[in-house]
Amino acid sequence: MTETRENLTDLPDDGPRGAATDDLLSHVLAQIRLTGDHVDSRTVAQSERLNLEAGAAHILIVAEGALHVGAGDLGPVSIDTGDLVLLPRGPGASRLVASGGDARVIVCRFRFDPYSLRGMISALPRCLHIQRAQGAEWLDGMVHFMMRETVDAQPGAALMISRIIDLLVIRTLRTWVHLGHTSGWLGGLSDARIARALKVMHRRPTQPWSLDALAEVAGMSRSSFAERFTELGGRAPLRYQNEWRLGLARDMLRRRDARVGEIGLRVGYESEAAFSRAYKALFGHSPRDEA
Repeated sequence: MTETRENLTDLPDDGPRGAATDDLLSHVLAQIRLTGDHVDSRTVAQSERLNLEAGAAHILIVAEGALHVGAGDLGPVSIDTGDLVLLPRGPGASRLVASGGDARVIVCRFRFDPYSLRGMISALPRCLHIQRAQGAEWLDGMVHFMMRETVDAQPGAALMISRIIDLLVIRTLRTWVHLGHTSGWLGGLSDARIARALKVMHRRPTQPWSLDALAEVAGMSRSSFAERFTELGGRAPLRYQNEWRLGLARDMLRRRDARVGEIGLRVGYESEAAFSRAYKALFGHSPRDEA
């Protein structure tokens, strides 16, 4: 028998129940998937440029010396020994140069799943800089285990490295939020009003939210809510909800949890045809091509 939307109100919810259900950062990061594919340690001579692949995201950890990021997309930044920099969209037009002597830099390259909440990725700050004093308690241990896997390649090393890069990205984003930075959608997590609206969209993806209803949850006027949400999230509220629901559907299709029409119902679409149209508009292919 086909299930009704009312019976699926709490689905999908891939996270654990209890306190973690209210962890909005985990809800979002669960849908921003990435694959780490390379780690190496490089020595950069004084005044020389650190070359990075333009089309990939990177984490840089300065093990010795310092880097200077010159004018460009990232702006002037000094990265000292023990600091970490996350470049979600690569260095762009900026130049990263060793300053004050040679520098040794651990370079972690990774790629985001191109279909995982693309608006959220594009709205991340171009450069997230975590100073050693802000990240040493977790960074040293992660880097130690990652470099061990890099030097002593055992079976499963590639997966281990990818997972550690995943953890580095999550921990960097969490630290960035805790430091109170408000640029990009991460600011929405520290904006109590926007966070309330995000939370209800994540917890009840099947509900046909209206802009007025979401603004009421946030305790804001309709226009102020729409403007603030778009500023922080990189997407208008209802577009964000649509991408979130379709991202959940994509995961279920890949897991082959149910038939296409049933999955469309689970994420709030009234018919398989409406679900298929929305899915194709976002991902460029039919949901049947995903399964």
